[in-house]
Amino acid sequence: MTAAAEVQVLISAEEIGRKVRELGARIAADAAGAPVHLVGVLKGSFVFMADLARAIPGEVTCDFLRVASYRGTRSTGEVRFEMDLTEPIQGLHVVLVEDIVDTGTTVDALVRLLRARGPASLRVCTLLHKPARSKVPVTLDYCGFTIPDRFVVGYGLDVDGRLRQLPYVGVMEGV
Repeated sequence: MTAAAEVQVLISAEEIGRKVRELGARIAADAAGAPVHLVGVLKGSFVFMADLARAIPGEVTCDFLRVASYRGTRSTGEVRFEMDLTEPIQGLHVVLVEDIVDTGTTVDALVRLLRARGPASLRVCTLLHKPARSKVPVTLDYCGFTIPDRFVVGYGLDVDGRLRQLPYVGVMEGV
């Protein structure tokens, strides 16, 4: 049996596509014609961010940073910065793009870091939110789906680097 066969679909590729288009339209409307600068959190957000960038009409620029707060399927409770942005964000309309927000620890740390760099505006967009695991209150300006407290993979999310390529979000049985 392959690892993908052990995954139960939670959110289909079609549902994700509709939601990404909706989020892109909302982001564009809020930007009111101003260029949007997406900041993706690697590695999990890269699939979502690529689709989101294409769903935003108008000028879009992108950058990435990388943090780590998980080992395997467990949160360490610490946010380790591994890679910073390549360009300054001062004066830009920034949207921080996350794959999933569960405890809020990572988003809180990133919002504080980015806000200190002087963007014209800073909003947070996440594909998935697990409010049952929340430890730090964070503002999510754009949220695709609220999900139960289950370990999910696919559409950029992984387990030990595997299953990011699945076109849907699924639940790993037994995790």
